[in-house]
Amino acid sequence: MSDFIAAQDRALLERHGLTSFDALWALKLEAVDEPNTERGGWSSVYRLDLGEAAFYLKRQSNHLTKTLRHPFGEPTFAREFRNIQRYAALGIPALQAAFFAERKLPGEWRAVLLTRALDGWQDLDTWLQGWSGLEAASRRAILSACGELAQRLHKFGQIHGCFYPKHIFLRETAAGFDAQLIDLEKTRPLLFGQRDRIKDLEPLLRRASVWDDADVRLFLAAYLGDGGELEGWSARLGARRRNKESR
Repeated sequence: MSDFIAAQDRALLERHGLTSFDALWALKLEAVDEPNTERGGWSSVYRLDLGEAAFYLKRQSNHLTKTLRHPFGEPTFAREFRNIQRYAALGIPALQAAFFAERKLPGEWRAVLLTRALDGWQDLDTWLQGWSGLEAASRRAILSACGELAQRLHKFGQIHGCFYPKHIFLRETAAGFDAQLIDLEKTRPLLFGQRDRIKDLEPLLRRASVWDDADVRLFLAAYLGDGGELEGWSARLGARRRNKESR
């Protein structure tokens, strides 16, 4: 895969001398959290402020994932970058990539992924922490935005794979709320119809435990649209949730 630089970010990155893998790899920055070392290598995330724009710089070494397409592994960022591009092509609201590149060295496989920061957005997890204090209109708007995002995701034949509150970002607007997704590494095609859709949605409802039955119905109404079998979906999601919680 050749190096990628988003057209709208190229001029800014050029002004700061950051249009190459080596330049981004060499930047001295403080990580925003502890490195991920679960896969034998490491992966870290850093915030990068460039004047009027902000980004998150992700760097990894030998942090690989194996798939049928790549049985010997590939950087997890390579998979996430392809999914970012797929979401953009399909029109599914999600984080945007500014730069991606990977390098194979003797005994080491490095990758860099630069994405635009979502300043002005808050993850659903944060909204849920103050859920009871929100106005009813704001709660309804958030539920609708989340349901419509899920509907669009599945309409275009994609399963997020980690459809959790911390991966759904919301921004308040004059008309309600916009919503988009992050963390696309585990995205895959929707292959098994309703079974896949239930499997994708249930983790969100289990983690959004502050949502009562009325909230869940509003979310499902936005997801299913007119004529959706709301009662049947609610029952199937509830059954899967109870099964998960009993394990």
